[in-house]
This record gives sequence, structure tokens and C-alpha cells, in this order.
Amino acid sequence: MINVPIIKANGASIPQVGFGTMRQKGDAGAQIVKDAIDAGYRHIDTAANYGNEEDVGRGIKASGIARNDLFVVTKVWTTNLNEGVLQKSAEESLKKLGLDHVDLLLIHWPNPAVPMKESIGALCDTKKRGLTRHIGISNHTISMVEEAMAVTSEPIVCNQFEYHPHLDQSKIMATTKKHGMAFVAYCPIGRGDVGGVMAEPAIVEIAKAKGKTPAQVAIRWSIQQGNVVIPGSSKKERLVENASVFDFSLSDAEMKAISSLAKPSGGRVVNPPHAPKWD
Repeated sequence: MINVPIIKANGASIPQVGFGTMRQKGDAGAQIVKDAIDAGYRHIDTAANYGNEEDVGRGIKASGIARNDLFVVTKVWTTNLNEGVLQKSAEESLKKLGLDHVDLLLIHWPNPAVPMKESIGALCDTKKRGLTRHIGISNHTISMVEEAMAVTSEPIVCNQFEYHPHLDQSKIMATTKKHGMAFVAYCPIGRGDVGGVMAEPAIVEIAKAKGKTPAQVAIRWSIQQGNVVIPGSSKKERLVENASVFDFSLSDAEMKAISSLAKPSGGRVVNPPHAPKWD
């Protein structure tokens, strides 16, 4: 059984490794969520836009785990950020998940057409109404984080962002943590494609020396920076592997070597048309 440490952030207690469910759908998706919980994952991350909240909910139910033992996260899509619409989206997510509340509700992507005060106000209202225990943001830039913090009436506990060795996120990470928020890293091993993070000679070499996989080394690199990570996998053995990163550590030199792999061009793998102008 995986034993995952807890990260404290503005009143929330977030398991440091979560299971990302973006590609997990149907019966196979429900089964892998159950497998993740059976393996020891207690942090499950989904989103309305993934189209799998019902499947994630089935996996949670099938696990038989007590609701209080899980930290469930979902996200409101960028077109649903207006007052009233956001709350309705949250209610629909809960119905699909089969839950009466989530532990963390995020704004998935910012929407420049909706004033920050309105979207954050609606998000705060979901907490006041008991639809979620905590609120957070995702893909919000430095100026957006500052604006959100200025208008919120409830603690914002995290900013979720793409982060892996090919992408330098030091600036947004520093701003996020300055406000006591957790930095939650999605795509922590990139996309696993040819020529990607996992093929980097420096990471492969460190992995061999540690008796670990390249994925474990990349995840450990982010963990050692105090981040929360949410890797995903459709393979049971891989999901266990991804959370088995607390029995070794990286030296300062190894951390520096991995950080130096950031690409000048950005190395970003998630950059949809609705993305903000990145810092």
C-alpha cells in the first residue's frame, strides 16, 4: 500500500501524489480509478471537460472507501464561469460523481470575457453552499493569481499547472507559493513521447543509478520542490510505480541537472487556443 505525504495549503490537506484521470473513460476508466484507490491513492483528479465524472464516480463507489478518506478534485470549464452558471456546473459535476461535495473545486482555465471578481465570487459561493470543501485555480498566470487573491473571500488553496523538466515554471511557482497555495503539477513526466522527458540521457542515467524508472525520477524531482503531482496512467503497475517515489531522494547536483533540461522554446505540451498569454 502506497503511503503518500500530505501538503498543507491555506487550510487544505492535499495528498502529495494524486491520480490524474484525464484519459480514463468507460468501464476501463472506472476500473483504473478503483485500482488507484486500492493501491493507496487518496487524491483523485477529474474535470467536467474530461467527460468522465460518472466513470470516476463509479470507480470511487466500487472501491468501497470511506468518503472522508478521499480527496476528490474536479474543475469547472472555461465557458461556465459566470455567476449562477458556475454553481450549476458544480452541481452537475456532483450528480455525475455521485457525491454530495468535492474536496477541491477548480476553475479549469481562465476566461477573459468573465471578470475575475465574478468568476472567483461564484467559486467562493460553491464553498459557502457546501458543494466543495476548498477552492482553487488552474492555468492562471502571475497577474491572474494576484487578481484572484485580491478579490476572493475564501482561501484559494492551489494553482494547477503543467510542469515537468522540459518546462521552466519557476516564476509562476514562486507567485503561487508566496500566497500559501500548493503548486499542483499536471503532466509531470510530459507526454512520454519519443524524444520527450523520459528519454533525456541525464534522467535515464539517474534512474539507472537509483534503480528507479525515468518517470519516478521526474516525479521525484517535482516532489522535492514541495509540489503536488498528479500523474495519470491506464496501467495498474505504472500507477503504483508513479506514487512509489518516497523511498529515495535526489542530490542537489541531480536536481540541478534535471532542472537544466528546460527548453528555451518552452517545452510546453498543453497550449490550447483558449490558453492565456503565458508568463
